[in-house]
Amino acid sequence: MDLLSVIRRWRGRDKLSIRDISRRTGLSRHTIRKYLVSGITEPKYPPRKCVNKLDPFAATLSTWLKRESGRNRKQRRSLIHLHRDLVALGFDGSYDRVAAFARDWRQRQREADNQANRGTYIPLIFTPGEAFQFDWSEDWARVGPRQMKLQVAHFKLCHSRAFMLRAYPLQTHEMLFDAHNHCLDALGGIPRRGIYDNMKTAVDKVGCGKQRQVNARFRAMVSHFLFESDFCNPAAGWEKGQVEKNVRDARHRLWHEAPAFSDLAALNIWLAQRCKALWHEIQHPEQSDRTIAEVYADERPTLMVMPPPFDGFVEHAKRVSPTCLIVFERNRYSVPAALANQVISLRVYADRLVMVARNQVIAEHVRIFSRDHSSPGKTSYDWRHYLAVVQRKPGALRNGAPFASLPESFRTLQSAWLKRADGDREMVDILALVLQHDEQLVEQAVREAIESGILTKTHILNRLGHLLDTPLPARLEPPPALIINAEPIANTERYDHLREIRYVD
Repeated sequence: MDLLSVIRRWRGRDKLSIRDISRRTGLSRHTIRKYLVSGITEPKYPPRKCVNKLDPFAATLSTWLKRESGRNRKQRRSLIHLHRDLVALGFDGSYDRVAAFARDWRQRQREADNQANRGTYIPLIFTPGEAFQFDWSEDWARVGPRQMKLQVAHFKLCHSRAFMLRAYPLQTHEMLFDAHNHCLDALGGIPRRGIYDNMKTAVDKVGCGKQRQVNARFRAMVSHFLFESDFCNPAAGWEKGQVEKNVRDARHRLWHEAPAFSDLAALNIWLAQRCKALWHEIQHPEQSDRTIAEVYADERPTLMVMPPPFDGFVEHAKRVSPTCLIVFERNRYSVPAALANQVISLRVYADRLVMVARNQVIAEHVRIFSRDHSSPGKTSYDWRHYLAVVQRKPGALRNGAPFASLPESFRTLQSAWLKRADGDREMVDILALVLQHDEQLVEQAVREAIESGILTKTHILNRLGHLLDTPLPARLEPPPALIINAEPIANTERYDHLREIRYVD
C-alpha cells in the first residue's frame, strides 16, 4: 500500500515517466501502468482459495446439521458421532474441522432467521423501590482459630445498587430466613419484588416457563414481608446480573482485606459496617456523578416499612432418649427429664434450637456446627434438666456428665460435701432449690455460706431465706396537719379489767 502511494505521487506530482518509476521500484512498466490506469488508492487481492478436505462433504454435513437441529436435545447426535459418520463415507480430516464448520453453519442459520446469539443481553432498568436481587456465594475468612468456609447471603437493591451481606455456615431454610430478617432491616425497608434463582431452599420443582412449585415455608416468609417473589429462568444468571456482579466484586472489596474474627457474630457486624461504608465510596454505575449512598437516600422513602422479624424456623419431630437427649445434625442436646422417651417438636433457627412440647417452650440451646464429619459430634447439657433424675439417684451427681458445668460456687460446695456420708443427698437438695427460686439468689446464698465458713444445709437455707425476705416498707411521713401531739402508748394491762378473774398476777 505504501509503494502504491509512492508510485502515484511520483507520477502525479513529480511528473516522472513510467520508465523512471519502473527503474526506481523494480516493478515492470505493465504493472505500474495498470496501477495508474485503474485509479485505485488501495490494493485489493483476490480471496485466497484453499483446498479443504471437507468441501466434498459440505452439503451432506449441512443436511445432517439441519436434521439434528430439529430433534429433541436428548435425541440429538453430537458432532463426534457426525464426524464418525463422515469418516465412514471417506472423510479423512480431523474433528476440529467438522466443529468449525458446524459453528459457521449455526451462525449463518441465526443470521438467516434473525436470531440473537447466546451472548446477547438487554440492559435492565428499575424504578426506585421496585425490586431487590438475592444470591448465595461461597467465601473464606478466619473465624476463631482456623479458616472457615462461609455461605454468604447477598442482597442488592436494583435501583440504588445498595447491597448488604451476611455470612452463615450453611445454605439452609433457617439461614435464608435469618438473612432476610437482618439484611432487609439493614437496607431500611422492603421493595415490591424479590428476584431469586431456582435455589432448593425456595423452589421444590421448576415447571415450564415461569411456573414454580415453591415450598410452604418460603411462601410464608414472602407473605410475611409482603413482596412478590420472581424466579429467574434456569441457567439465566443475567436476569439477576447485578447481584451476580456483586458476588464477584465482594471478593476484592471485602474478603481480600477481611481481618480475623473471634466468632461469626463479629464477622457479620464487620460486614454490615463495611457494606455501608462502601456505599459512600462507590459511584453509581448509571448516575456517575453520585454515589450509591446518595441514590439510596432517594430510594429509601419508596421502600415499605419493615414488619416484625419473621419467625424463621424449620420444625422437626424428635424422640427424647432415656438419657434426656435429642440428636440433630450428629450433635446432642438435653431436654427436661419429664419428657424422656416422648416425642417433642424441635424448632431449628439459624443460631439456636428451641424445644417445644404441648405448645410450651421447654428448652433452648445454642446451635452447634460440626465441620468434622468423622467425629461423633458434641453434646450440649443443661444440668437443670437432670435435677428430677438426680433427686431419685443422688449417687449420679458425682460423675454425672451434665453436672460438669455447674457454677463455681456449687462445685466448691460439692467438693466440701463429698467427704460426708450424706453429702450427695444434701447437695441435691441445694441444687433442687433452683427449681423453686431464682438461681442467682441460690448462688448468692451458697457464696455467702462459703465466705462465712459454715457449710451446712441449714445455714444455706437461712441465708436464702434472708435474701427472699421482702424489705420493710419505708416509714410514712404524715403531713403536718395529721401529726398527733401525744401518741398512744401500747399497754396491754388495760385489758385486764375486762376479765372477771385475774389469772396472772
